[in-house]
Amino acid sequence: MKRFWVPAALAALWLAEQAGAEQAVTKSPRPTARAETNNTVVAVPKASGVNIGFQNWLKDFRKRALAQGISDSTLNAALKGIHYDASVIARDSNQSEFTKTIWDYLDSAASDSRIENGKAALTQHAKVLAEIEARYAVPPEVVVAVWGMESAYGTFRGSQNVVQSLATLAYDGRRGAFFEEQLLAALKIIANGDVTAEGMTGSWAGAMGHTQFIPTSYLAYAVDFRGDGKRDIWSDDPMDALASTAAYLARHGWEPGQPWGVEVTLPKDFDYALTGKATRKSPEDWAALGLRDTQGQIVPNHGAASILLPAGAGGAAFMIFDNFKVISRYNAADAYVMGVGHLSDRLAGGPAIKAAWPRSDRALLREERKELQRLLTRAGFSTGGVDGRIGPNSIKALRRYQLAQGLVPDGYPSLKVLERLR
Repeated sequence: MKRFWVPAALAALWLAEQAGAEQAVTKSPRPTARAETNNTVVAVPKASGVNIGFQNWLKDFRKRALAQGISDSTLNAALKGIHYDASVIARDSNQSEFTKTIWDYLDSAASDSRIENGKAALTQHAKVLAEIEARYAVPPEVVVAVWGMESAYGTFRGSQNVVQSLATLAYDGRRGAFFEEQLLAALKIIANGDVTAEGMTGSWAGAMGHTQFIPTSYLAYAVDFRGDGKRDIWSDDPMDALASTAAYLARHGWEPGQPWGVEVTLPKDFDYALTGKATRKSPEDWAALGLRDTQGQIVPNHGAASILLPAGAGGAAFMIFDNFKVISRYNAADAYVMGVGHLSDRLAGGPAIKAAWPRSDRALLREERKELQRLLTRAGFSTGGVDGRIGPNSIKALRRYQLAQGLVPDGYPSLKVLERLR
């Protein structure tokens, strides 16, 4: 990358390592990648000898692919000249830790330049976006926000040979079965004539095109909106990619007219045990408890909603609706969903987040999160294991500890609460 930006894949790691982590959605358009920044130095292992094993694996894979209905001609075209790519395994094995806070993440997701470029994209592609909305009922701002998060509006689509990357990961990666499934799907895409083997480029992990579909999701959800007989998400013209994104969201239950979420203010006597996705109430019921939007008004009834506190009681609060979950099918990380949602709001002319963030805080490192879990369990508040992932069990344990200590039970794993446990 030639300039710094926060790719959507980083949000997936933020999901696993920050408060409020949920199980990753397996049918995401692209796989969860380990964190990388343009400052990461990846050591590439020597592949001498390994490529021999890889070529032997390819011979066996070819038999499995033929049994799956992949033709000899497709296999010959797609597998010709590919080799073991040590740089892909190095990236997959990279253990650098992503510790960006939610406010830093959202600052980048809805930066001035991303908003400016997004508005330009809305203007440039207004006609086709209107046609996409008419068919799938997904607003242009939401589609363009996903595009901005995934590839910076097509700037970073990836130039790796997808077949080679997937074959390498299937042979020598952490999730061989998953990547072999993606490789078979990639070969089916080539066989269908949507793209040539040489033209199938993407990220090192096999995510493709303007909005970074993985092969299985492409087969299930990509559309030929242009009407030329190909579902072309690789073209400089993003029409098919944008329509495919809208189709994906629509297939997963997008509710027209419903926001992903609304920033709200909480009353002083608010019961923080009510926060989290497990508790759902109507906006009227939340209003009865004293919740209002940032203008002091009752939030309109868009259906059942939960209250999300991504930075605990010291940061912004959001009333989130079913469309939050729909966006999460694209990437399950709360940070990612909020990034897409807030960027789409800004592209539509909405305001920046009004509440202050606890910017003097920092995110806990993995070892600190493990320490937090150990100390909570030792104090009698079991987290159900020590893995450095602050999921529902750890949040529940933390809230119980906070209540016992007379603290605000927001379940937020801050450095202050870790120091108190110490």
